[in-house]
Amino acid sequence: MLNRWFIGGLSLFLMSTVHAFDEDYQFKNLINRSGTPVAHQDFDQYGNQQYNPLFDAGSWHGFLLPTHHSELGGFTGPMVIAEEYGVFIAQQLEKLTLINQENGQVIDWQTFSHEKYSLPGKLVQKYRREDIHVTFTLQFVSNRTALVSTSIDNLSSTTRQLSLLWTGELLSQWTPEISVTEQFSSWQRKLSKTAQGVTVKFERLRSTWNMMFSGTSQYVIKRSIDSETTLDQQQLSYASQSSLTLLPNENQTIYSTQSYYHNEQEAKSGEDLTAKVLVNPEQFLSDASIRWQQYLTSIKLIENKKQQDIAAKSIETLIGNWRSPAGELKHDGVTPSVTARWFNGVWAWDSWKHAVAMAHFAPEVAKENIRAMFDYQVKSNDPVRPQDHGMVIDAVFYNKDSARSGDGGNWNERNTKPALAAWAVWEIYKTTQDLSFVKEMFEPLLDYHDWWYRNRDHNNNGLIEYGATKHRFHNDAQGNISFSLKVTGKSHDKYKQHCQPANEGWLSCQGLALYEQVLANGDYKELDIGAQHGAGWESGMDNAARFGFINQTQLTAYSQKHYQGNLAKAKKDWQVRFFENRDRQGQLLGFSIDQESVELNAYLVKEKKILAEMASLLNKESLKNDLLKDINSLTRLINHCFFDQKTGFYYDLQISAKTLKPLECQGELLTHRGMGPEGWSPLWAEVASAEKANKVVATMLSEKQFNTLIPMPTAALTNPAYDKDIYWRGRVWLDQFYFGIEALNNYGFTKQANTMVNKLFNNAQGLVLNEPIRENYNPETGEMQGATNFSWSAAHLYMLSLEK
Repeated sequence: MLNRWFIGGLSLFLMSTVHAFDEDYQFKNLINRSGTPVAHQDFDQYGNQQYNPLFDAGSWHGFLLPTHHSELGGFTGPMVIAEEYGVFIAQQLEKLTLINQENGQVIDWQTFSHEKYSLPGKLVQKYRREDIHVTFTLQFVSNRTALVSTSIDNLSSTTRQLSLLWTGELLSQWTPEISVTEQFSSWQRKLSKTAQGVTVKFERLRSTWNMMFSGTSQYVIKRSIDSETTLDQQQLSYASQSSLTLLPNENQTIYSTQSYYHNEQEAKSGEDLTAKVLVNPEQFLSDASIRWQQYLTSIKLIENKKQQDIAAKSIETLIGNWRSPAGELKHDGVTPSVTARWFNGVWAWDSWKHAVAMAHFAPEVAKENIRAMFDYQVKSNDPVRPQDHGMVIDAVFYNKDSARSGDGGNWNERNTKPALAAWAVWEIYKTTQDLSFVKEMFEPLLDYHDWWYRNRDHNNNGLIEYGATKHRFHNDAQGNISFSLKVTGKSHDKYKQHCQPANEGWLSCQGLALYEQVLANGDYKELDIGAQHGAGWESGMDNAARFGFINQTQLTAYSQKHYQGNLAKAKKDWQVRFFENRDRQGQLLGFSIDQESVELNAYLVKEKKILAEMASLLNKESLKNDLLKDINSLTRLINHCFFDQKTGFYYDLQISAKTLKPLECQGELLTHRGMGPEGWSPLWAEVASAEKANKVVATMLSEKQFNTLIPMPTAALTNPAYDKDIYWRGRVWLDQFYFGIEALNNYGFTKQANTMVNKLFNNAQGLVLNEPIRENYNPETGEMQGATNFSWSAAHLYMLSLEK
């Protein structure tokens, strides 16, 4: 295994090796970055934009390579992130046409031999014929600006007089079927011109689920050469013309900046920078190249070419999802996916995973990503949820939600995410030895750790549950838990007197007592409770079987297998209950689901170990000793309370109605809801006994359970709720795969772990081709599923490639 390390402060070394990866095109076209956008939104079956633009340096806009002959001479797109949604604004916003001034003839790009390719951090087009060579390159020189270099070589023995014609047009389609005017009838876009280029201004638009512009959002093109521009406001197009004289065997390079700004303030500071870029473009390009060489140096010692390519693709993916501060994002953050419709925000446990990988090649971005989440750690004087002081909220976006006087729809405070933040901070420390960062984060981490025990331990036995916050989607104004119910016949009339009618025959109901009555009667057709979703989201495994999620077909099959088809009895095995968590004054803190989580408690042991290490570094010996005592007691409880001897696996523990004494476990293991990756979390956290670990490993390696074509799906093949296509009940997620590999390695099963990794690398479709890294993979076929360009998949693939 390679040591985990990061090379920093090696500017002289990097300068001497700046072309080491670039010149031999070792990482050419790792991701297919070609595409012809035809509409602002053009989604695949998973809600991804069809193409994979190059984003870099925290930018909020990105570009593609052309696919058709009509697009030669420029880059396609761009896509901009309209605060929370990635949309293409043009098919091609800047295309160059060369015209021979002597005869007025257009120099057809098709008369050139040409190649188009991407490299990490760069797009390139090369056009060659006997008399003239033209090369276009695109690199990001700041978090708001890309720089296009157009290098023209006159290879003839005569002087060439050329007219340069740049053209571009905004897209008129919202989707391939619906025009922008049909979707947003009053929204306007306007073009303006300067001697140096063109500006597109976007009128204010606040479409919560589609795209959002401030009213001063703008896209600015500036060139190093003056031009005469004509505008067509009706067609939303422009044409800019200039002249160029090239002496025999002379080369000239023209530079063009393309910048996207969310508001006037960004534009002012950004345009000050672009002026400097156009004065000294080569220095900015050199800086960009050196930055990328620094990233790639981290994988230089990987000997296997396939692994090295996967690691490089992973770096490209993570850097491409890096967003710089904007709106309510106060620090740089890495989003799950720039191309997935809903994923242009920053999530908690995603961020922890991203940071673990980026600690090895972009540690400053890793630190910023963690800060971006802790910026919104709840304080005791918080005006919205002071009862949650210490919690890190689930998701932070450009806009806050209505509860915080914003108009965003994606900001989420319904839950937090699993306790992995300290793991990420510790990985950064191990790679950088930056003690100041540990000092900065220690108290916030401790407050976050304590929040779990204050707000998610209903019976105060030291074993923690997932749950849901006090929130308008979980409870009414009086704090009563909310749920929705669909029933038929007399049952509908019975509940109607307690509930309010809602859409499509649903009833909207409140109160734990009524919820318990519904569960006991079992006479519902469908039942939906917001806190169940909150608890699933808090675990990160949104619709996992252990939280009671099972579809009707699966439930019917389960009833036939266990209860001779009695659905009422079968339902009871999959019902979830909730507890109100209150402080000493009786104030509602939030809700716990009625089961103690094996993997959350394993994560908390791991976190205690790391906090103890940090405490030792910071000379907090008393706190360290307290944490060590907690580690010993919690380790004992995990092995005593969550392990099932019969099946040889760890499960969540359903809390019984009986009051429990401190540090006791009592209840029923949820074996009937099947096995999932939570079962190997005690091995990842290194708290499982050797005997128990061996049994878990045997299950992990069984082809009847988890050893599928792509190993370690999110539900075992024998799980009653397993389906290869369901989000967290079958698909392979690479974070859980990674934790499984680490679990195997921790207990000496290195050979088996390597076999599993090879199965992933060999069988995951597109992984070693130029397809983007995906959110998850089909365990039986290897088919790509979910979001494209997915960051935490990339993070774990990077670590697997580095460590194998």
